[in-house]
Amino acid sequence: MKIMSIALIVLWMSVGIYAQDVDKAPNFMLENIDGDLVELNDYLGESPILLSFWATWCKPCHEEMVQLNRIYEEYESEGFVMLAISTDNEKSIAKVKPFIKSKGYSFEVLYDTNQEVSRKYYAQMVPYTVIIDKSGEIVYSHMGYKKGDEKKIEELVINIL
Repeated sequence: MKIMSIALIVLWMSVGIYAQDVDKAPNFMLENIDGDLVELNDYLGESPILLSFWATWCKPCHEEMVQLNRIYEEYESEGFVMLAISTDNEKSIAKVKPFIKSKGYSFEVLYDTNQEVSRKYYAQMVPYTVIIDKSGEIVYSHMGYKKGDEKKIEELVINIL
C-alpha cells in the first residue's frame, strides 16, 4: 500500500510538471540550407518566432510562404524571426535550396528530413504554422492554409512584438 501511494504521488507530480510545460516550445537544433546548425533556444527571449513547416511538393505551402515572407520582411527590423522548416525527405531535399533561392525568400530555412522536429510540434501535415512569443510559449498553431490566414498571423505578430 505504501509503495502504491508513493507511485501515485510520483505520477501526480510528473503530470503536474508536464502540464506546466505543455505550451513551452520544445528546443531543437537543425541544419540550415547553408550547412550551419541553428538552435531554437538561440532566439528565445529576444523576439517572437514563427515556425513554418512546409515541403517543396506542397502547393498550399508555396502560397503561404509568399505571404509569410512579406510578413517577415515587414517586421524583421523589429526583431521578428521566421524559421521555415522543410519536411522534405532525403529524396526531395535537393530541391529545397534551389526553390528558396529562386523565390528570393530571406527567412531562415532548416532541414527536418527525419521529421524529428515535426513530431515534437505535432506537425501532422503541411503547411503547419506555429508562433512562439518572446518567453518561449506557443501562442498559436494552425494546420493548412487558405487565403486570408496570413491576416491572423500578421495580427498576432504585431501584438507580440
